Amino acid sequence: MTRPHATDLDAARLASVISPLRRTLLAAARAAEHLPEIPDAQIEIVRALPRGTTAGPGELAERLRLSRSTVSNLLTAMEANGLVRRRPRPGNHRHVDVLATEKALDLFDRFDLASGTLVARAAAVLSDVDRAALAAAVPALERLRDALTRTEDQP
Repeated sequence: MTRPHATDLDAARLASVISPLRRTLLAAARAAEHLPEIPDAQIEIVRALPRGTTAGPGELAERLRLSRSTVSNLLTAMEANGLVRRRPRPGNHRHVDVLATEKALDLFDRFDLASGTLVARAAAVLSDVDRAALAAAVPALERLRDALTRTEDQP
């Protein structure tokens, strides 16, 4: 393994900031909006079902890289909590489609709004230089997320 050059990204440092930042923002947004605790795996399922879309349990398992039995168990718990609904697939009643309920979509809309507000408030106390660096970093972080996703797809 080669040692990084001084101009290289400190990847370990970046990785060590991302996870705690995410957890801190999640906890603060939950508190601000009095939102229930929803396990990460359930959050991923709702995020995979944007408003007006459906997917089969097998599709969700593949997309989220989870086993079908795990997705089935998650969907059962989520359905009991009113977060998803399963319905027979039109034209093929042996299969079901899953959709996020209005309750789930409302919770996520509230979370997203609270998160954006919290980040804006926190960024407002930073220097102009730091705010500009954050703004410039967003597209690169999106590309990093996409690159990590592509890497996961490869054997």
